[in-house]
Amino acid sequence: MTLIQTSDTLATNSPSPFPLSPSPTPPHNELTLPPLPLTRPLLMVGHGTRNPKGRQDLIDFASLYKQLDPSRPVIPCFLELTAPSIQDGVDQCVAQGYTDISVLPILLFAARHNKFDVTNELDRAKRRHPQVTFHYGRHFGITPAIFELWQARLALLDQPAHNPQGIAREDTALLFIGRGSSDPDANGDLCKLARMIWEGSGYHTVETCFIGITHPRLEEGFRRSRLYQPKRIIALPYFMFTGVLMEKIEAIAAAQQSLYPDIEVVTLPEMGIHPQLLKVLRDREIETQLGQVAMNCEMCKFRIVATAGEGHGHGHAHGHGHAHGHEHAHGHEHAHGHDHAHAAAPDPYADPEKYHQRIWQVP
Repeated sequence: MTLIQTSDTLATNSPSPFPLSPSPTPPHNELTLPPLPLTRPLLMVGHGTRNPKGRQDLIDFASLYKQLDPSRPVIPCFLELTAPSIQDGVDQCVAQGYTDISVLPILLFAARHNKFDVTNELDRAKRRHPQVTFHYGRHFGITPAIFELWQARLALLDQPAHNPQGIAREDTALLFIGRGSSDPDANGDLCKLARMIWEGSGYHTVETCFIGITHPRLEEGFRRSRLYQPKRIIALPYFMFTGVLMEKIEAIAAAQQSLYPDIEVVTLPEMGIHPQLLKVLRDREIETQLGQVAMNCEMCKFRIVATAGEGHGHGHAHGHGHAHGHEHAHGHEHAHGHDHAHAAAPDPYADPEKYHQRIWQVP
C-alpha cells in the first residue's frame, strides 16, 4: 500500500506522516483573497478530535487565514472533544467588545452538527450574552475549488513517481470515503461529489463508502471495488484534517493491501491546509457579512419532519441565512455523540437492517 503526500498543502509546523512530496508549494503569501465588506470577528468552529495533530490542523488553518487578513480577529474553537469550546470562542469576542460575530462551521457537509449542534451552542451563548448577534454561515459543501483540488491530486497519481507500474486509469477503481452521517441528505452529497469527480476522469468505476454511521462501510467499499478486477484502487478519504478516523482508514487500507497483494492500494491524505480551502473559507465569510447564506433544504429529514408537524418545530430553516439574534424554536439541546464513534462506544448503526430502520428518524 502507498500513502501519498501531495505537495499542494500549505506548510505548517505540524510534520506530515506521509512520505512522498513530489514538488514544492507556492508560499501562502502569494494567495490573494477578495476584500471583506466588514471587519467583523470570525469564529471558526471545527468538529473537534482527540487526535492532537487534527486539533492543531484547525488552529493552524485559522492562524494562517488570519495572517492573510489581520483586519479582524479569527478565533478557532471546537464543537466537542477538545478545547477551546464554542463558548470560549464567543467569550473571547465579547471580551474584545464585539456585539456582531460571524460564525463558520468548518465542516464539509451540512449534517446534524451543522444544523443542530452548533446552532444550539450559539443559543446557549445568546442566553449568556443577549447583546450579541451571531451571523451563522454555510458549510464548505460542493464547490468548484474543492472539485479542482481533487482533480489535481488525482493527476499526481498518473505520474511515474506515484505510479511506477504505469497502471492506466481504466484499470483503476476510485474508492471515495466519507465520514458518514445520520443525515441522508449529507450522505447523498458525498455520493454526488464522488460521481462528479468520476465523470470524465477515465477511471473504470467509482465506489462510495463511509468509515462510520452509514453504509456501505469501508471494508465493503473495498470488496465492491475488487468486483471490477482493477489493478489499482485509489482510496480517497474526503476529510479536511487528520484525526482518529483518518488513522482508521489508513489501517484498514493497509490490511486490505495485505489480504489482496495483487491489487495496488494507494491512499491519499486528507485535504489539509490548502489554498483552495482558504478561498472557500473567504467566500463563506463574505456570505455571512452580506447576508447571502443559502442552502437547499428540501430533502433534509429535519425539515421534512418539521413541515409534517411531527414535533421538532424547526421553523428557522436550520439556521441558514438568519442573523441568529433570537432563540431557536426547538429550544432544547442535543448530545453530540451521533455522527461518529467515540472511544469504545457501541455503534448504533453497525447492523445494516437497523440502520435502514432508523436513518430517517428524527432525532
